[in-house]
Amino acid sequence: MPDPPELLAHPPLLIVLSGTSGAGKDSVRDLLVEWYPHMHRVVTATTRPIRHGEVEGRDYHFLTDTEFDEVLEDGGFVEHAVVYGRRYGVPRIEIENPLSSGCDAVARVDIQGAATIKTMVPDAVLIFVTPGSVEETARRMKSRDTDSEADRRRREELAVNELAAASDFDHIVLNETGKLEETTRAVAAIIAAEKRSRAGRLAP
Repeated sequence: MPDPPELLAHPPLLIVLSGTSGAGKDSVRDLLVEWYPHMHRVVTATTRPIRHGEVEGRDYHFLTDTEFDEVLEDGGFVEHAVVYGRRYGVPRIEIENPLSSGCDAVARVDIQGAATIKTMVPDAVLIFVTPGSVEETARRMKSRDTDSEADRRRREELAVNELAAASDFDHIVLNETGKLEETTRAVAAIIAAEKRSRAGRLAP
């Protein structure tokens, strides 16, 4: 397997990964950060309870509803939403701080969140990760042990609308089962091409 493509240091980019439930967005993001240690992994805030094995500040910023309200009132979220009865938000500092220091940032958000971020950060690169079909999405969700049956049914229904939203993204990447490295390499190639293109436009 060849090495991942090299990324130009400038300009720094905000990469937004979204897609259907069970598409493997977290796995792609985590492998990207492993390959490119300078890339900042944007940590989302949530009011949902912490799950076994999760770590505060690494997986999520776990907040109470009161704490979430305080950040919201201070304008501290780039975007926020309620998903399955729990509140999620992308802290502004998780994006602004790395970009201002010259680092790329990669965020994993839902479809609605990706659209909101694009309006606020027009230069963001939106990448839609998909398992290819609603049927494959359902199969992957059934293999999880963290979701209830009711949650899985809601996610399967939502997946139909999520797949329809793929055309609104800058790029679409297929994540086939067992091909995480190939998928992540495709995402990295998109990032490399975007950085080359933008560096060319910025050149005198």
